[in-house]
Amino acid sequence: MTTPAIGALLRDIRRDQLGEFRGVCSGRWFLRPVRGGREWDVDPGDVQPAEPAERLRAENARANARSRGEVL
Repeated sequence: MTTPAIGALLRDIRRDQLGEFRGVCSGRWFLRPVRGGREWDVDPGDVQPAEPAERLRAENARANARSRGEVL
């Protein structure tokens, strides 16, 4: 998989967690939870692109969090 664009939604298959791509450091990719929180690093071989339904759920969760005034 080629390096995704910043903000791309990816699934960490080891954690079974969706994250937003934040960058690369020392060959590791960094993902951040969609609703905010602490980044984690992942091996590029352990991620896959988010499915369309996952992207839609993530975008809805982010919009709902913003409407409640949560810090993302």
